[in-house]
Formats: sequence, C-alpha cells, structure tokens
Amino acid sequence: MTEADPGGLLTTSARLLAVSDLHVAYAENRSVLERLRPTSEGDWLVVAGDVGELVSDVERALGILARRFERVIWAPGNHELWTHPKDPCRLRGEKRYAHLVDLCRSIGVLTPEDPYAVWQGDGGPAVVAPLFVLYDYSFRAPGTLTKAESLARAVATGVVCADEFLLHPDPHPTRDAWCRARLAETERRLAEIDFALPVVLVNHFPLKREETAVLRHPEFAQWCGSEQTADWHTRYGATAVVYGHLHIPRTTWHDGVRFEEVSLGYPRERLKRAVDRPWPVQILPAPGGAA
Repeated sequence: MTEADPGGLLTTSARLLAVSDLHVAYAENRSVLERLRPTSEGDWLVVAGDVGELVSDVERALGILARRFERVIWAPGNHELWTHPKDPCRLRGEKRYAHLVDLCRSIGVLTPEDPYAVWQGDGGPAVVAPLFVLYDYSFRAPGTLTKAESLARAVATGVVCADEFLLHPDPHPTRDAWCRARLAETERRLAEIDFALPVVLVNHFPLKREETAVLRHPEFAQWCGSEQTADWHTRYGATAVVYGHLHIPRTTWHDGVRFEEVSLGYPRERLKRAVDRPWPVQILPAPGGAA
C-alpha cells in the first residue's frame, strides 16, 4: 500500500481527471483534498487553478496530489496570483507567477511553461495543454460599451472582483495588458502542437463567454475571460476543454466539443446547490463513450 493507494484497491484502467477551485483555506475543502485519490496507478490529475491564496497552501496541496497521482498538471487561477495581505510571499504579477512555476517544477508538477504532455492512457493519445490566459474585460456588463462603463456598472451594483485590489499585473500597466501578452504567448505555444493528436485545453477561466450566462450577477463576467479565446476549441483541435472559476460545475457542448467546469468551490456553495458531482471529474476516456 502507498499514499496513492492506502487501501490497496487501485484498478488497472488509467484515467485523465480534473478538478479546480480547491480553495484549501477552508477546512471542509481540505477534507475533500484528503479524499482526492487515483483509482489507477496511471491516473493523471489536471488542477485548473485556485488551489489557494497563500504560496505555502499551494505548495502543500499540489505536493500532496503530486505524491498520489502519476502526473499532476496545473494551470493558475486568479487566487494564486493574488498578493494576499496574509501571505509572507510579497511577490507580485509576473514575478509571482514565475515563483509559482518554479515551485511546481520543484515538486514535479507541470505548468503552462513546460512542454505539453501527451496522455497515452484510455481515450488517448491526446495532448494536455495547460494555459495561463487572464481576462481583458471584454465580457462586459450588459448594456455597456467600454471597460470603464462596465467597471462602473459593477461598482454601482456592488459586484466587484477582489482581483481589483489583490491581483497586481506588474510589470504590465493593467490586468488586460497582461492578458494580451498571455494571449500572444499562448497562441504561439499552441500553434506548435502536432494536431495529428486531439488536444485537451485546460484554463482556469472559461474560453467562451456563453459559459458565463449562468452567473447570478452578469456584471462579474468581465473578470472571467476574453472574447479572443472564443474559437480556440475548434482552432486548436480540442477533444475537451477544462475550466473552473465560475463555481458552477457542469458539462456543456460547443461545436461538438465537451466543456467541463470542474470547480469544487466554496463549502457554502455546495450546500446551497446540493451539488452531487464527484471530484475529480473524468475527462478521458470520455464518460459514457461521449465523442
């Protein structure tokens, strides 16, 4: 028996699994983390951001998962990029992201800066591409035409993302400027993929605005992605798209491509919605034989 298989019950059929928004600052979520285990020695786990706000929490949680799963692949969320007042690590912006990448590499976790891995298990082969793409305020509040108008609407309705205070874009002048830089770099990386293989795209933020239509407060959508990624699932040959951020776990389809929102979210949200979805979520092989 091992930490990955304390009961000695692993099967031989490997799966590509995914989860996001672990938010391990909450005791209830740490309990879920303790229960996240593979069902096969070959299972991979995709973690699509928002593990926690403190660098130490991110390191501990990803370290636990890296010891259990054959491979762990991480894409950053907005919370990891916060410079939280309680975090001894005071790095901001790109320097904070680079520090997190180095941390992940030190514990064997793949990041958006590493060569894309190829899943060879059931449902494969498939390229697994973790992305780091922020948001550019192009998912504007209804009835607004500019970023300034959209932000003003959010302020007026009392729906303002904490990123405005905690996520610093240094050395870029704004978060949307950082997003534009990340879009260009990510498109460059994706263009180098051998598209003879299908691709699993992994991003913390949804790639399509349509996914934000379920938000209770539509003003929040402006912190949820970029219109520039709307066709990435077809342009880059995706067999599945994995994302989080919305805390509304579900499966949707666009142009025949499966989109999986895999967030655990906050304990109060799970109680309110009576969410019964298992974590982690199976990505490959496609559940039920879906295309």
